[in-house]
This record gives sequence, structure tokens and C-alpha cells, in this order.
Amino acid sequence: MSTPATDRPSVLFVCVHNAGRSQMAAAFLTHLAADAVEVRSAGSAPADTVNPAVVEAMSESGIDISAETPKILTVEAVRASDVVITMGCGDSCPVFPGKTYLDWKLDDPAGQGVDAVRPIRDEIETRVRTLLADLGVKRSSGSA
Repeated sequence: MSTPATDRPSVLFVCVHNAGRSQMAAAFLTHLAADAVEVRSAGSAPADTVNPAVVEAMSESGIDISAETPKILTVEAVRASDVVITMGCGDSCPVFPGKTYLDWKLDDPAGQGVDAVRPIRDEIETRVRTLLADLGVKRSSGSA
């Protein structure tokens, strides 16, 4: 993984609708890293709201994302990020030299109930914890 230009790495999570996987990943990273990492999430065709089953599943983990709103993916967001992670949804991102690009193949929670979202949530949490270790960021004392 490339070394961030600053002491505070920046991570962008991208998914088409920015209503499920990318929102969960951003919330876990924000929760676990506190302000040691700058966190963004966006989508190429953002939904109107975050998936209610995703909000419920994250609430079960002690993380409230009910106030989050899906955001449009911009070139500026990619340019400002050290690591860009697409969520296995076929989104394409502008490519800039010196960035790290990862693709996390994950099931899509769209149209699924909370029972189907929980294993996706748990897989995302595991990957975010690994990402923190890869970035050399010490996790906050809070746990999900």
C-alpha cells in the first residue's frame, strides 16, 4: 500500500448507490480510527436514502448511521484520497498516480432484510480492521 502524503491517511469507499456497503465501511472506519483517518464515501448513482436494513444492522453494532445521506462520486474526492476502495459493484473511478485502488467483492444488501445484511456488515468490519492495520493506524479504544 502506498504511503499517504500526510500523517493522516484518507480513504474513499465507493459503491453505485452509496446506500449500503460503502456507508457501512465508512462508518466502521470512522468508528474504529476516530480522527486518525479521513473517511469519505460516495456513489456514481447515489440513492435518496441509506438502506434501512443497513441502518438497523449498524445500530446493532452500536453505530448510528441514520443521519447519513448518499453522496455523488466526484473526481475531487478521488484526487483527495490516498486509498480508493470500490465495493464489488462494478463502479469505475478516475485513476490518479500514487493512489492505492482496492476492490472488495461483497454481496449487495439492496432489497435485503437485516438478516441478510448482518453477514455483509461483519465481513466489512473485518476488512476495515485489516485496512487499519495495513495503513499502520492504531485503532481507537472504542469497539464495534
